[in-house]
Amino acid sequence: MSYDFAVWAPESTSVVLVLTDRTEAMTAGADGWWHVTVPDAGPGTDYAFALDGGDPLPDPRSRWQPHGVHAASRLVEVEPSPADAAWTGRSLPGSVIYEMHVGTFTPDGTFAGAEERLDHLVELGVDFVEVLPVNAFDGTRGWGYDGVLWYAVTENYGGPAAFRRFVDACHARGLGVVLDVVYNHLGPSGAYLDRFGPYFLGENVWGPSLNLDGPGSDTVRAYILDNVTMWLRDYGVDALRLDAVHALRDARATHLLEEMADHVASLSAHLRRPLTLIAESDLNDPRLITSREAGGYGLDAQWCDDIHHALHSTLTGETQGYYVDFGALSALAEVLHHPFHHAGTWSTFRGRLHGRPVDLLRTPGHRFLAYLQDHDQVGNRASGDRLSASVSPGLLACGAALVFCSPYTPMVFMGEEWGARTPWAFFVGFSDPELQTAVREGRTKEFAEHGWGAEEVPDPTADATFEASKLDWSEPSREPHAALLEVYRTLIALRRAEPELTDPHLDPVRVDHDADARTLVVHRGTLRLAVNLGAAPATLPVAAGEVLYAPAGVDTAATTLTLAPESFALVRA
Repeated sequence: MSYDFAVWAPESTSVVLVLTDRTEAMTAGADGWWHVTVPDAGPGTDYAFALDGGDPLPDPRSRWQPHGVHAASRLVEVEPSPADAAWTGRSLPGSVIYEMHVGTFTPDGTFAGAEERLDHLVELGVDFVEVLPVNAFDGTRGWGYDGVLWYAVTENYGGPAAFRRFVDACHARGLGVVLDVVYNHLGPSGAYLDRFGPYFLGENVWGPSLNLDGPGSDTVRAYILDNVTMWLRDYGVDALRLDAVHALRDARATHLLEEMADHVASLSAHLRRPLTLIAESDLNDPRLITSREAGGYGLDAQWCDDIHHALHSTLTGETQGYYVDFGALSALAEVLHHPFHHAGTWSTFRGRLHGRPVDLLRTPGHRFLAYLQDHDQVGNRASGDRLSASVSPGLLACGAALVFCSPYTPMVFMGEEWGARTPWAFFVGFSDPELQTAVREGRTKEFAEHGWGAEEVPDPTADATFEASKLDWSEPSREPHAALLEVYRTLIALRRAEPELTDPHLDPVRVDHDADARTLVVHRGTLRLAVNLGAAPATLPVAAGEVLYAPAGVDTAATTLTLAPESFALVRA
């Protein structure tokens, strides 16, 4: 068996392949690529590259880093699974997404451990499992956003073969897989790309950013696009969630995101299954999810924080920081049919006008992900406290009803479905003491700017912070968790049963609200979602011809409906 090794190092004068028992000089080829064929290399071979007589470095396109991001790479075959031929994929419209962090989803914190809990997700009724980043990062634990070798699957969860098995296990249960990927920066430890060539161009708040439009950027862009292909083709992933695309700096006429969308559309046609791109964006710019034919970037969907902020502020009463413009019930009523609260309007937090209106006639609601909680909005709180720490089970159920009965694509953060009491805090596992200190001080300073004291911030480098963030799987069978879990299961089942709830048209949606009584009525065709967020019973002008679901019960009359405090009812008028 032989293997052709190649690496892009356009600024180097010599490159040596470093194997376990010897070295091999590489030959310079076209466009800065170096090559060498080794006759006795294959899967299991450890290797690294030494540039201009320097220390050996891992392969920027390494698929496997069994000894960490500072050590040698290892050849591994990761190919499409035989099961892929039978998998027809999952489309985003009408679906429900479940966001999970593999390291804290189960006590084991591995892909194998997560497999054992997939039947819970099937019973819940979700369609996609969204996995936080699994690329190789330094340390024993982390959220995954400090990755430095984007092609390698972290050993912390089991490595590349284990991830391929996890995807197959999801598909065997009818679950699509969304993978969170980070192309806007690299982590602070093990980011050696700039030693190979002009990969970096500037930096953002999180770290060095990639060269997307400077000299040498053609190969850098190919580095990203080939990575996209690898996840979707070789690992069978169905969708990618693109982290913080507003931090991608690209001044080219064709933006990387548009190029990516075109690339993925071609791959989807070849694989004959739907492939989806979901952006996380702070821009409130509908061009991201407008088709390329209509002059947009052509992404399929985006996370929508304005929906979250309105829900969170209404349920908790918090109006600090970026919640400042979302405290009024009218803001929640607005985002339940128009996803951007800031749509060319004043943003107090930013101190400027922000966003652009969505064309409600032409833009389907499924292009926007709506969520009551997500990893960012929980984990970037000082103690990582979930809504369940401050909001009653009744209000949690009301919030879920508003998400699942909205015209958007609902997303659930792991444990949310039963009102998990475990926190989900920020944690890292760096071994470098100086880096640990920098992370501690940086997080404390960041939280101080939002009004949290140092004593409220758990040490992000401590084992205890990580362990406390793991889900407690004894909770779902106990009250009040079991009752809330049943609410989630029923709401998801109703979305599947009632076409009006998955209707993506935004323009017909109407929302009535009473700020004094803290009530809302969401009109979805002939269906009415009536919600009482107040502390007293409320009578709403809703004609209840048929009560489809009312967990706390409901009193009906010919033209009115009376709800208990902190409860909801879905009725057919």
